[in-house]
Amino acid sequence: MELTILGDTTNSKTGGCSSQGCGSTFEQTSQLPESLQARIANHPCYSEEAHHFFARMHVAVAPACNIQCHYCNRKYDCANESRPGVVSELLTPEQAVKKVKAVAAAIPQMTVLGIAGPGDPLANPQRTFSTFQMLSEQTPDIKLCVSTNGLNLPESVEELIKHNIDHVTITINCVDPVIGAKIYPWIYWNHRRIRGVKAARILIEQQQKGLEMLVKRGILVKINSVLIPGVNDQHLKEVSRIVKAKGAFLHNVMPLIAEAEHGTFYGVMGQRSPSADELQDLQDACSGDMNMMRHCRQCRADAVGMLGEDRGEEFTLEKIEALDIDYAAAMPRRAEVQAAINEELQSIKAQKKRLATLHIPMNPHSQILRQHRAVLMAVATTGAGMINQHFGHAREFLIYEASPAGVRFIGHRKVDTYCHGDESCGDADRTLHRSISALEGCEAVLCSKIGFEPWSALEAAGIQPVGEHAMESIEESVWAVYQDMIAHGKLLPQSNPLSITA
Repeated sequence: MELTILGDTTNSKTGGCSSQGCGSTFEQTSQLPESLQARIANHPCYSEEAHHFFARMHVAVAPACNIQCHYCNRKYDCANESRPGVVSELLTPEQAVKKVKAVAAAIPQMTVLGIAGPGDPLANPQRTFSTFQMLSEQTPDIKLCVSTNGLNLPESVEELIKHNIDHVTITINCVDPVIGAKIYPWIYWNHRRIRGVKAARILIEQQQKGLEMLVKRGILVKINSVLIPGVNDQHLKEVSRIVKAKGAFLHNVMPLIAEAEHGTFYGVMGQRSPSADELQDLQDACSGDMNMMRHCRQCRADAVGMLGEDRGEEFTLEKIEALDIDYAAAMPRRAEVQAAINEELQSIKAQKKRLATLHIPMNPHSQILRQHRAVLMAVATTGAGMINQHFGHAREFLIYEASPAGVRFIGHRKVDTYCHGDESCGDADRTLHRSISALEGCEAVLCSKIGFEPWSALEAAGIQPVGEHAMESIEESVWAVYQDMIAHGKLLPQSNPLSITA
């Protein structure tokens, strides 16, 4: 009997799944045509692998919106919130192009420019397409993307193609107008405000028509859906089935952000956000019909940098005006850095391909291994697919699941930075308590370093700190820790072990 380390698409939590969507990102992307793999290889939103290496940015040129969502409250001069619909500065198209050039020159791994608000880009067509036109002419090495609610999408498809936008995100929260009326109080359509079920029906029809048109023209489409407990949580499986059937490339189910301080209708009315388990369960349920995006950070409409970080304060209009930007001179350096990243990614893919076919010969632990339950582990990382961050410096942890089927990425959890580099490390006790609470359900934390105090607190909470895999591959390290937990009797066999074929 042999046991596959990686590549088995069995979902150890739900008991099995027949689709690629349950497997690792490598399993999904490795089966795509080479031409399609090339289109997502350096796009951090469309490729979980790429998000460890490549950066993106959004430019806030689209203030107006043509629908109202109960989960949205747009802010145009806010530097303190990290969520969609929030920006520090609204930009003109000319200012946006100058900012893109400044960021691209300073961050050579920045490969993608998106317009995602703070309103809807297609409700601001002149500002949006003027920006895209200048960027397609002046920064041809940067991918251009747009994120839209879809109401004006059908009439915009030809213009999107004209400006070389070949990645489009549509936010689709429902395909049932009755459910839609609970999410959208109104839309602005044909110069008038429409409410209720009628408004939701128009929006859904436009979204579905736009999706079909984009797919027909060969544009990659990602669907964003906001998981709202008690509203569309059960319905999103049907959404995933329908958009997959119509050719969408990726489905991103995101948790509702409902803190009251954000001032949204849902937040004020006490609508709760989903738990981490609820989000994972729904993503797993949807993945039977759709490749799932699990690494989304629900970025601001002016985000800059790698997913999970925001360097926007480095590139304010005031600071950009003082810069001497020579984009042409930066091009060779950008090409050099991106070529090195692509070479590293190819090496990683080759390694994963070897792991996917690697089997462990029968040994004293093989019979035991196949009987054990899945384990969640948190990882502190700054990118590159490595365990390379101090526990106290992490602003988020990536969550991986290890099971007899292998290792898969689950998502991320945001935390407050425990250590700020000074002796006091801020309000350490309170911050540490919140971080440990955010890691509920995890049984291990892998990081490059960790202090004695958080080590003790984590152990007291039943979470094992692991520091001996610093600067090693995340997936290999998670698998090694899982094997070690079993070998030392830290996991009890499950009552219904998974069936592993000989």
